[in-house]
Amino acid sequence: MAYRRVVIKVGTSTLTDENGALDRVYIASLAMQCAAEYRAGTQVVLVSSGAIRAGIDQWENYAGQSLQSLARVTMPFKQAMAAIGQPLLMQAYLAAFVAYDLPVAQVLLTREDFGERHRFLHARNTLQQLLKMGVVPIINENDTVATEEIRFGDNDTLAAMVASMLDADLLILLSDVEGLYERDESGRYTRLVREVTQLDERIWRMAGESGSRVGTGGMITKLQAAQIATTSGLTMVIAHGRHEGIVHQICRGHEFTGTIFRPLPRKLCHRKRWLAYGLPASGAIVVNEGAKERILADGKSLLPAGVVACEGHFQPQQVVEVRDEQGNVFARGFTNYSSEEIVRIAGCQSSQIEERLGFKRADEVIHRDNLVLVYGTLK
Repeated sequence: MAYRRVVIKVGTSTLTDENGALDRVYIASLAMQCAAEYRAGTQVVLVSSGAIRAGIDQWENYAGQSLQSLARVTMPFKQAMAAIGQPLLMQAYLAAFVAYDLPVAQVLLTREDFGERHRFLHARNTLQQLLKMGVVPIINENDTVATEEIRFGDNDTLAAMVASMLDADLLILLSDVEGLYERDESGRYTRLVREVTQLDERIWRMAGESGSRVGTGGMITKLQAAQIATTSGLTMVIAHGRHEGIVHQICRGHEFTGTIFRPLPRKLCHRKRWLAYGLPASGAIVVNEGAKERILADGKSLLPAGVVACEGHFQPQQVVEVRDEQGNVFARGFTNYSSEEIVRIAGCQSSQIEERLGFKRADEVIHRDNLVLVYGTLK
């Protein structure tokens, strides 16, 4: 099996040794595997964590003492560590890839680069040009400038967004776990799940907390990445990054230890992917069970009759989440009415909107063309 374009994400715990330093032997091995796929005709994009950890390791050597708890340090300190560590990370990659005559490029992104359409297009054009030139883009979140509001928070999500942006064929998440495991009633992991064809509730319940000492993600972030990937028409794999030749095994369709997530039969178009995953939500609309069923099963628009409540303050044409009465988010869309207006028309018929507001912008609170399901595809 040959893939045209592959995005590979490698986590901090995989990139570093037991002392928390960048493992240059492993990075050299990863570069060798990427180079082999490139020589076979596959375009490779690398999404790499590790900048903050590399910065901390450098700082600890300079300061002469260990940082006790990363969880307790401030965001500015983490951003400073990212600023120190990012050139060290790129230096390691540059040294590894130059051995195989492969040029690399650093690309730092934030969620804003996906949320604003012109920035999204600029980023995509740049990455496509790099691939056309035979350059391996090495992507990381721009931790130095990203605030809590615009952070991805983990590179699993970033990698899935990049893979979707570039219409890649395959997304590989290299981690310190072998894949998704089933759990028994006591929460203990039992059997490795080899293949997932649908992200149903049973699969989501398998996700646990991050077990990594240095990583920011966990299995839940990997399932969120799988959601983005599979609805974008991509195959996704979770595998242990330290297994010898793992990239080669996955890319060539050989037997490997890991979990493979199959793409959905119908993928979202680029606009709906952007709506579902690129734009931040400005608020939420809570709907009753009947409205939820009509949206999920029949692909209907959201009408005011199905609205129960609003959360947050938003204006017309902003993106909002659509939640059920249990708080579960199942859709997102561009609203035709502000939060204040929706409160006034909640529960009424479309024919009563003008009577309550003095005007009627549309019959629907969210039209089906501007609505996308968070799990699965919209009819």
